[in-house]
Amino acid sequence: MNAVPNKPMEAVITHKQPAWYLVQCKPRDGFRAAEHLANQHIETFHPTHSVSRRRAGRQYWQTESLFPHYLFVRLSSDQSFAKINSTRGVARLVNCHGRPLVVSDAIVASVIKQCQALNSETPEPELKAGSLVTITEGCFKHLQAIVQMTRGEDRVVLLLQLLSKEQQLELPIKAVQFA
Repeated sequence: MNAVPNKPMEAVITHKQPAWYLVQCKPRDGFRAAEHLANQHIETFHPTHSVSRRRAGRQYWQTESLFPHYLFVRLSSDQSFAKINSTRGVARLVNCHGRPLVVSDAIVASVIKQCQALNSETPEPELKAGSLVTITEGCFKHLQAIVQMTRGEDRVVLLLQLLSKEQQLELPIKAVQFA
């Protein structure tokens, strides 16, 4: 039984066609690594998506990594691994037994397609007076109501037809969705 010797990482890629590789980034440095790799004219794909966040009662959209701490680079035969590993924000190329692993073009194409689908979704519109909504939580779950007004960033006042009268009901915004 022959054992495979643990060879050090080769300095230059040995294949002729460009191939995708997975890069592990340092914590909270994925965007920095992508920027510095792009500045070195290295083709980079950093899968991201937009996420709604709240801070101090205000909603904002933030771009986050789809795979925290990872991005893809496409390298050709004349580019070296040492250049990648010494880039600011990069921890290392993901490898097995000292050799960087090639990621198939089909996998990267699929991830690119998914990211485009995630980022093409339009953010949900804000609740406005007169909008028809469905209550999603509590004892009035599944009932429809009309938005009367919003209170701050996280509460909404609804008009609900209950017992043959319009009743006002105040709920958290997260407890309603557009009908």
